[in-house]
Amino acid sequence: MANENEVNGQITGNVLFYSKPEPLALELHKGLGVKRMDGPFGFARAGHAVPLTVTEFSLAALTGPIIFVGEEKTPLAVMGLNPNENLFLREDGLFEAGVYIPAYIRRYPFVFANDPNAQQSILCIDRAAEFIVEGGDMAFFNEDGTATEYTQSCIEFCNNYEVERQRTLNFVDMLKQWDLFEIKTASHTPLNEDGTAGEPQVIAEFFGISDAKLNALPQPKLAELRDNGALMQIYAHMISLVGWDRLIALQMYKVATAAAEAA
Repeated sequence: MANENEVNGQITGNVLFYSKPEPLALELHKGLGVKRMDGPFGFARAGHAVPLTVTEFSLAALTGPIIFVGEEKTPLAVMGLNPNENLFLREDGLFEAGVYIPAYIRRYPFVFANDPNAQQSILCIDRAAEFIVEGGDMAFFNEDGTATEYTQSCIEFCNNYEVERQRTLNFVDMLKQWDLFEIKTASHTPLNEDGTAGEPQVIAEFFGISDAKLNALPQPKLAELRDNGALMQIYAHMISLVGWDRLIALQMYKVATAAAEAA
């Protein structure tokens, strides 16, 4: 879920990474800013599955699986096999080289909240973010109370993210209308100590685009998908599913390394 709601000045809702969201306001946050950190992504350690916009599919497919979950078929970039464990994030708070970092992560600590009374979005910050401090390197407000260039650039980034989020909703709605989803599973067959194949283990169950349903579409609909750019993103999703093998390999390496260190 990408947005929160504001009720009587308080932010409600449950949004990944944001534990104490507050509307950005001069009277509350004057003098605050973001300090530079060598490893600023420590907060994303809990993000084993992170929301993704459709225009990110092609880049994210190079890192790991792109899946759809829930009744809304929300697209997620899978970054770990276990809750609260991002396999691509190093101990120093940096991502491994070559890993695509979703825009959902890059916009933190900013997020838009919906104000149902004013029918508009309000820019918020996660006050619990470790890099929001008094006298930060990148202040939120100028001495005259106006938003700094840094804050303005963050607002622009969040605005662009909302545009892409809406485009993603439209993309998913189209896939629903054309009945292209099916339930898929990711599984792993471990090896026994004697080298024989063990019992297959289901790692995840999710929604994905059916290759058979896609191929069964009439040519005019396929042409429409091609012309509006959706077909490229569909194929990116399909190709990304081979990334389960990468995650399994990373998890096995992590377990083996931990066991060796313990020994």
